[in-house]
Amino acid sequence: MSDTTLVPDAAVVGETPRKPGRRRRRADENSSVAEARGSSRWVVLGVLVALTLYAVGPLWWLLVAVTKNQRDLYTTNGLWFSQFNLWQNLGDLFTYQDGIFVRWLWNTVVYAGLGSLGLTLVALAAGYGIAKYQYRGRGLTMGLIIASFLIPGSLMIVPSFVLFSRLGLYDTIWAMILPGMFGSFSVYLAKVYAEGAVPTELMEAARIDGAGEYRIFFSMGLRMLSTAGATIFLLHFVASWNTFMWPLVFLKGVEKWPVMLGMYSWLARGTDSTVDLTSLVLTGSLISTIPMVVLMIAMQRYWRSGVTLGSLK
Repeated sequence: MSDTTLVPDAAVVGETPRKPGRRRRRADENSSVAEARGSSRWVVLGVLVALTLYAVGPLWWLLVAVTKNQRDLYTTNGLWFSQFNLWQNLGDLFTYQDGIFVRWLWNTVVYAGLGSLGLTLVALAAGYGIAKYQYRGRGLTMGLIIASFLIPGSLMIVPSFVLFSRLGLYDTIWAMILPGMFGSFSVYLAKVYAEGAVPTELMEAARIDGAGEYRIFFSMGLRMLSTAGATIFLLHFVASWNTFMWPLVFLKGVEKWPVMLGMYSWLARGTDSTVDLTSLVLTGSLISTIPMVVLMIAMQRYWRSGVTLGSLK
């Protein structure tokens, strides 16, 4: 009977034998890491749910409130429906004071729309010029633009009131449109975007082909700055739509008021013998949010195309 030598499996395959304790410790570490990741996911999910409820809660309350009459608005659960009275509230809203709410809504569309269009064009042109042209005082220009961020808008009301009164623009629509066409932050945003979105080589090629500077800007620059333009337009439109202090100071006639100032006047009156003004304000608040929602949905394609263009670069 010949002698045989037993060789461990680990030695046959060229591996060092592992101790059971080390395997157990690694398994415990992996399980603890998995538990930590699972708990962190639940924490993040809980925070997101809480933030969602915080954001959607007021909108849900508004949707419920506009469907109630005056009695149910104060006596029933604010987060759930009661007797459906939406059509009556809408009828009162559009007929009260000879339909003044429609006039206020139209004024707001004009003020916000024209002012935002003018601001977008001015900001894109200024940002494009600062980003793509070299001139004396370029650094000083950017310094003044950034320094203007520190000036609160409320400090400009009194000097603007004096200026517009001397120019004869007080209590006119131009007092609402012209000041909104100039914004330093919008210029800075357009300048930053133009630096990366408009290639200098493309501008040089257009100049070689005989194109002038205005043609280069309007034919190529504006198209490449469409995402920045959509962002500037939307930000200023929302700000103009919700403005309150400026029309309160510069507009005297009720027919020229925007919708926010008009609804505030209803809320300040408190009571009316013919209609519940609180329900009118709530219903008007819901109606006044619809244009902004429609605008946001309509402008999504500009942001989508801008992100796709940046990924292709």
